[in-house]
Amino acid sequence: MRLIQTLTAGALGAAALLTAACASLSMTSNNDPFLWLEDIDGPRALAWVNAQNARSLAELQADPRYAPAKAQALAILNSKDRLPLGTIRDGYVYNFWQDESHVRGIWRRAPLASYRTGNPAWDILLDVDALAARENANWVFAGAQCLDHDDRHCLIMLSNGGKDAKTAREFDATRKAFVDGGFALPEAKFDIAWKDADTLLIATDWGPGTLTDSGYPFIIKEARRGQPLASAREILRGTAKDVAAAPSVIESEDGTRLPIAIVADTFFTSTIYRLDGAAPAKITLPERVSVRGLHKDQLVFTIEQDWTVAGKTYSSGSLLSMKLDQTALPAPQIHLLYGPGPRESIEDVAITKNAVLVSATRNVLGRLLRYSFDGRAWLETEIALPAGTVSLASASPDATTALAVAEDPLKPQTLYDIDAQTGAAKAIKALPALFNATGLSVQQFEAASTDGVKIPYFVVAKPEVLAKGEAPTLLYGYGGFQVSMNPTYSPVLGKLWLEAGGVYVLANIRGGGEFGPAWHQAGLKTKRQIIYDDFIAVAQDLIARKITSPRRLGIEGGSNGGLLMGVMLTQRPDLFHAAVVQVPLLDMLRYDKLLAGASWVDEYGSPAVPEERKWLVKMSPYQNLKKRADFPEPFFVTSTKDDRVHPGHARKYAAKMEKLGMPFLYYENTDGGHAASANLKERAKRQALEFTYLKRKLMD
Repeated sequence: MRLIQTLTAGALGAAALLTAACASLSMTSNNDPFLWLEDIDGPRALAWVNAQNARSLAELQADPRYAPAKAQALAILNSKDRLPLGTIRDGYVYNFWQDESHVRGIWRRAPLASYRTGNPAWDILLDVDALAARENANWVFAGAQCLDHDDRHCLIMLSNGGKDAKTAREFDATRKAFVDGGFALPEAKFDIAWKDADTLLIATDWGPGTLTDSGYPFIIKEARRGQPLASAREILRGTAKDVAAAPSVIESEDGTRLPIAIVADTFFTSTIYRLDGAAPAKITLPERVSVRGLHKDQLVFTIEQDWTVAGKTYSSGSLLSMKLDQTALPAPQIHLLYGPGPRESIEDVAITKNAVLVSATRNVLGRLLRYSFDGRAWLETEIALPAGTVSLASASPDATTALAVAEDPLKPQTLYDIDAQTGAAKAIKALPALFNATGLSVQQFEAASTDGVKIPYFVVAKPEVLAKGEAPTLLYGYGGFQVSMNPTYSPVLGKLWLEAGGVYVLANIRGGGEFGPAWHQAGLKTKRQIIYDDFIAVAQDLIARKITSPRRLGIEGGSNGGLLMGVMLTQRPDLFHAAVVQVPLLDMLRYDKLLAGASWVDEYGSPAVPEERKWLVKMSPYQNLKKRADFPEPFFVTSTKDDRVHPGHARKYAAKMEKLGMPFLYYENTDGGHAASANLKERAKRQALEFTYLKRKLMD
């Protein structure tokens, strides 16, 4: 789940992440018998977790399919053939890498010139395994942020077990060592940006009363080298009712650096300020906006709402720019780069030295566009890449090269060197096939939802499997926060599921970003039932096409997708025989009181608003759970260290099932954060458990 959609890259990390039943089972926080399970590290709660883990692991790991599945998954995840994707900066590609020799991982870099040959000359900068052993700490690498054009000033972020909260320490990449007496931040959910070599812009927990109701900072300060953090100078203050405030610095191809602040009033709306003057200066932008960068003195941004400026209206989802010296004008001159059609969407935007690159989709299939500015208008060309999903891996305002990846569910990832000057694309390295795709095909279908809107979905399978009409089928969905579900190459899925004769289905339901902001906004708050209707429509269409049957149909989703799973179990358990429910939201009457939950009221609605609460009471999976004969045995997966979506959601739902005498399986990883796995070994274990469960339910 994305944390704040409107923040620029690097802000808030991320992120990314999500009628009452019969009177005897309806509950509020005052009469919830399982409220004690919200005590994350409480002895009683952990005893319950340990008992459930022991029971479920004993059952799944005893299955003869588990051990080989775990070994196969780990071999794929540890494969040296994985693409070493990284970040371009100052003539280097920086990459974080994990394998069997580096379980926690290494942070390394290679000269861009060698990287482009396909044989990078890697230089290890930081060994996280060695650091964790030396400090006897459970460190998980949480990213690095370096000052532009200066590899001596970096900040290394480290998380305890994979939590969103992290620490930061200054690191000298030249000496490959932490800086004695350098900048350091204690554990918190923070955002930082280098203003210059001796100055940081910081939004963090400054003490009591400095966090929003969502648990994020709302005060940005400027800290000077050698100065205690307590003495940092405040430069901007939001309010506790905001979602968050975060600093960022964006750079142009000519070296211009613009510090900005993003005050997220809600999850999807923000006010953006320039911080390069004597006082913060508001930039003339709509509320729903994402700043993308600077290029040729133009501030580049996307809008997530229709916006009228100087009598001209720009449609939601457009990519626009304005001259940097006009950002305070009430009606700046706006230039249009890209105006998407009704079945199109922008996925990502990257700034290079020569052009602005855009990965976009048309009917959920990707393409890569290049925009050059001639001083008066933006000129568009399309960069030729194979059909499928196209993503931007990295770009930098000081580089003429960008990195892009092309793939589809059956075609392994290929890394491309994009010449931003000419638009030429050259393959650098192709991932070898990591599962046997012989005989498999990818088809795109559409299902009509309850309002007649056509919902696209992809089916990956062997035709002979589909012809049987009873294919074991896994249907995946998310449906929230304008996050698109694009068809990509998933070798573990291919090895453990497709090779075994399973069918995989990816649903592009509303709530996502597949067709732009309108596709997302169609299901906000009390309109959210349409998202669930879309998913049900896809499931019914799979059955109507005789691809599968309810006996052979399973579903999977995580975070907001975990909520989707919970709603499916409540509303249409008769359609499914299995459900993998990952790091879910399930108690929608208390979600806003748990961890980052308050930041998502703009997505789900607020239990404190009567009209929205009425909908949440009707929808909430936890409150609406009741025993019924057609209820499948679900598998819950969560993490004790998930400090984004509280593990109490999964715990309480499972405990209620236990009280009702309903079967379920449950696995709570003690590490891993919102990903429910902090390293490749943990990920292989989790995936092996999930696919063992699915095979037991759908193939036996």
